[in-house]
Amino acid sequence: MTETKQKRKPRKYTDEFKQQLVGLYHSGKRKCDICREYGIAHSLFDKWVRQAENSGSFYEKDNRTPEQEELLKLHKENQKLKMENDILKQAALVLGRK
Repeated sequence: MTETKQKRKPRKYTDEFKQQLVGLYHSGKRKCDICREYGIAHSLFDKWVRQAENSGSFYEKDNRTPEQEELLKLHKENQKLKMENDILKQAALVLGRK
């Protein structure tokens, strides 16, 4: 009988939990010990520490660089223009048939 692999659901962590772990790190507890004890990936924990030190927020939107904000804005504008272009092409086809 073969076993089927089940996908693990991503775990959700509260901001309070993240702040507690970052606090443990800043109070001198080793990163590897924190990650092992709480089952957190080192890269994820590094991200939390970086976010806490940069902005104090664990939300991605609060931790974007100005360049990332500009790129996001341009991407949205590009999507809007593509949609408007498609609408105009359809209108031209409809009006061209009359």
